Amino acid sequence: MKVLVQQAKRDLRPVFERLEETELHNLQKVQAAFEALRIAQRHFAPSEGYGYDDVGRDTLEKLYAHVFNAEAAIVRPQLTSGTHTLSLCLFGLLLPGEHLLSAAGEPYDTMQTVIGKKGDGIPGTLHELGVTFSSVPMKEDRVDEEAVLQNLRPNTRVALIQRSRGYSWRKALTLKEIESLIQKIKAVRPDIYIMVDNCYGEFTQKLEPSDLGADVVAGSLIKNPGGGLASTGGYIVGAEKAIGRIESRLTAPGIGRETGSYQGGYRLFYQGLFMAPHTVCQALKTAALAAKMAENLGFETSPASDSDRDDIIQAIQFGDRDKLIAFCQGIQYASPVDAFVTPEPWAMPGYQDEVIMAAGAFVPGASIELSCDAPMRPPYTAYLQGGLCLSHGMLALERAFSKVTT
Repeated sequence: MKVLVQQAKRDLRPVFERLEETELHNLQKVQAAFEALRIAQRHFAPSEGYGYDDVGRDTLEKLYAHVFNAEAAIVRPQLTSGTHTLSLCLFGLLLPGEHLLSAAGEPYDTMQTVIGKKGDGIPGTLHELGVTFSSVPMKEDRVDEEAVLQNLRPNTRVALIQRSRGYSWRKALTLKEIESLIQKIKAVRPDIYIMVDNCYGEFTQKLEPSDLGADVVAGSLIKNPGGGLASTGGYIVGAEKAIGRIESRLTAPGIGRETGSYQGGYRLFYQGLFMAPHTVCQALKTAALAAKMAENLGFETSPASDSDRDDIIQAIQFGDRDKLIAFCQGIQYASPVDAFVTPEPWAMPGYQDEVIMAAGAFVPGASIELSCDAPMRPPYTAYLQGGLCLSHGMLALERAFSKVTT
């Protein structure tokens, strides 16, 4: 298996060079933002109480707005997950009687619970609030733009675009696709908020959806933009008008972004953002390596090892329940944390099927660290993501594929 790892790495040299070019571009963009905002040690200090005039918090939000080319930003450790962050956006933008349209198929499992499609009887959903929902299926692995426009209603207020694949066998949306969809929706309905779920996609390309006209772009800090250092939190960037609505649900109307202290201090959020272009590049190299090894062993992959990548997720179709479990267990056994634990499928809250998760991470749930999870349903597809460094990815993949093939 070690020979297979080394051969795959050699074959991927042109792919790795392309990824490194994107890394350099994005690091220059982040560095320019740090310089422009004159980041200094004082920005890392903790705060207490209401947090009025918290220079660390306020400057961090300006930094994200600068990096993502947006008018305003919310960046808070109090946002507990990507789902929480996206939920905050939707509850801020939507009012009773309005309509939410998902333009790229059904959203991620946990978001369906927020909407009210799953988990009957759960209070506080958009459905309970009186918000209606519909989705437009993908057409041959692409957004069906014509159908999206046809499904816009007079009361449609938000068009949601999920960039990443979730638990589906499709490629992540390209920035070209996202830009085209934004332009077509805005041409007929400029009043609609276009919101992009950017989880897993940050810094995989040289631009972000906020560069292309999205009103709201949101994600988790324990994924790409936290660089493996942020221990919690979420970010929202976009148009001032949209952020102004969302901030009223962040705290309270009339208070908005003015309060919110954090006694832990902000250094890791700043440092994580600085490291993010490099860390994402390492994760993308690990994903490409996993795809190449899987292809050499006869398994189907998405995306292919030499494909351009718009998220950090690598899907590998094993076609066999036991092989899928073995792969996830191999990833866990090669983790720096909880390597002694054997993951098993379980009924995880918010998910439709049993899920197996290999996640021996320093920060629990940090998908930018090497992890692998899968819903237990045919064709038994593993979704691998993250990797703080390629060297660890090589060791883990050697272990995981060895378990699959024995």
